[in-house]
Amino acid sequence: MNIVLLLIIVITCVTSYIGFQQPELFQKYKFEVSAIQRRKEYIRLLSSGFLHADFLHLFFNMYTLYIFSPIVLIPVDYYQDGLGGFGVGGFLIIYLGSIILGNLFCLYHYKNVPFYSAIGASGGVSGILFAAVALAPREIEIWFIPGFLFGALYFGYSVYMMLNPRQNDNIGHAAHLGGAFFGLVYAVIAYPELAQQNALYIGIMALPLVYLSYEIFVRKRIG
Repeated sequence: MNIVLLLIIVITCVTSYIGFQQPELFQKYKFEVSAIQRRKEYIRLLSSGFLHADFLHLFFNMYTLYIFSPIVLIPVDYYQDGLGGFGVGGFLIIYLGSIILGNLFCLYHYKNVPFYSAIGASGGVSGILFAAVALAPREIEIWFIPGFLFGALYFGYSVYMMLNPRQNDNIGHAAHLGGAFFGLVYAVIAYPELAQQNALYIGIMALPLVYLSYEIFVRKRIG
């Protein structure tokens, strides 16, 4: 396992566990609209990505990150035709950038809901997932399921939970949209021809996000 990926997973597991044990720290660093808008606590846009609701939430995010990251971490120009992954630098840009952009989308969408709060690495994981599938949609399999179908199921679950919220559910489902957008745009800019070749697989995986966008921007169902 790449050392940077291992560090991200270890740090996230440690900080999440501390958050389980120390509610005051959890409250201080989770994403919260009022704290960011009124008190300018912008650190929450990033720190919330290293906290989780419970062990299942933590495992699901870290497992998905572990599965899809190797494609993203392949060094640039690794292959003879000049194509590769994004390297360590690109991985960090996508992961951290997707967490921040995902939370910025949440901040924009829930700007009139000051009590809205969320946690989780979902935005960063979504960015890595979309970037990986843009490069290699058929090479990745999870439990015999092609990577792009796993991605569609992953986002489908997130969209369902966002449209049908449970009481006291702090999971940042809305962050998936912003994170996925960042990862996909980064991949398209880096390898436009390859992303175009894989447009069908990207499109299938993006169907839940297209539906979510319709619910948000057309029907105004959420927020």
